[in-house]
Amino acid sequence: MPLTVARPSRARRRAVRLRVAGALLLACAAASACAASDEQARPAREKPSRATSAPPSAATSKAAASKAAAARLLPGMPAPLDPHDLYAADRPGKLSPVVKGIPSRVYVPNTLSNTVSVIDPKTYKVIRTLQVGTQPQHVVPSWDLKTLWVNNDLGNSLTPIDPATGKAGRPVDVHDPYNLYFTPDGKYAVVMASADRALVFRDAHTMRVVKSVPVSCYGVNHADFSPDGRYFIVSCEFSGELLKVDTARMKVTGQQRLPLAGAMPQDVKISPDGRTWYIADMVADGVWVLNGDDFTRPRLLPTGQGAHGLYVSRDSRSMYITNRGEGTISVLSFATGKLVERWRLPGGGSPDMGGISADGKVLWLSGRYHSEVYAIATRDGRLLARIPVGGGPHGLAVFPQPGRYSLGHTGVFR
Repeated sequence: MPLTVARPSRARRRAVRLRVAGALLLACAAASACAASDEQARPAREKPSRATSAPPSAATSKAAASKAAAARLLPGMPAPLDPHDLYAADRPGKLSPVVKGIPSRVYVPNTLSNTVSVIDPKTYKVIRTLQVGTQPQHVVPSWDLKTLWVNNDLGNSLTPIDPATGKAGRPVDVHDPYNLYFTPDGKYAVVMASADRALVFRDAHTMRVVKSVPVSCYGVNHADFSPDGRYFIVSCEFSGELLKVDTARMKVTGQQRLPLAGAMPQDVKISPDGRTWYIADMVADGVWVLNGDDFTRPRLLPTGQGAHGLYVSRDSRSMYITNRGEGTISVLSFATGKLVERWRLPGGGSPDMGGISADGKVLWLSGRYHSEVYAIATRDGRLLARIPVGGGPHGLAVFPQPGRYSLGHTGVFR
């Protein structure tokens, strides 16, 4: 999609979305499947005194390091279980007591049907279809894991789903909720108001507006948070830009344009060690590799046509990258930073957004242009099932998943 330099009107933005929806319908019919801070001065090196005690033990040093790291965290944020692995709480079967007894389901928002298809992962069958608002984009687990929020983008509402019963509740008025995230301290929901060109901080429970932050880029859509929760990186789909946002101050502190004409950044994910950020790009056909702390110019790692969604394996060793334009999934090794496999969907497809089963054995993805969902074995990329759903399936959520709390989107757990 070409860049739009002039500021689009709301009417034009809505028209673009309707044209995209129409294109999806045609595709479905055709397929018949429908810090740059100053360095602190170093203290002068002093000659050790004879009275100096023995060096601290490894355990003492580790405890001191953990205490120092905790002091840097966003206040109220749970400390990482392992400072070297942000996803340590996401190990196979490690479910929170909050979701004990909740049945495993796959929730699929169908943007063209205004429905959510509910799949039983054991039978690979749709067991329920929920009517929701206009153009549902993503199903988002709340920070406290108690509610699933359906983002009715053009319906200007969020539909709550009780994961214990699978029933939808009364919609909550929220304007332009293309996507939804939660701050690591659990205080605020962050609405990616794409058409409104704003990041809207709301109370995480009542959804009352706390602060709306205007942005100068176009198409804010995906994000992820730093290890200490102090900032998050946001992708701007329609102007090919990235934002760096101070979480506590609710303020944009950095902005850069990706070094590729027509870039179209999508999903954002941080590496387990918290040092590297990956941003999928549908036009660049790969992922941008970024140093989030320095927020310097990123480099491109080619993966496949239409790179879109990013998902971390249960053992924190790999990341699955969906290449929507060519029907493949690339597998990246975090240890080497290189691609190690590419899985191709037999018969083609359009793998988009999704999540991983609680045991880590199945990668679930929506087929955006084919009105279907794919269940893929994470061991070897084998297609286990192809399940028909509504039109234009998008931000699919697998729930419950391991983790203590949710940062939003289709399920970013820590």
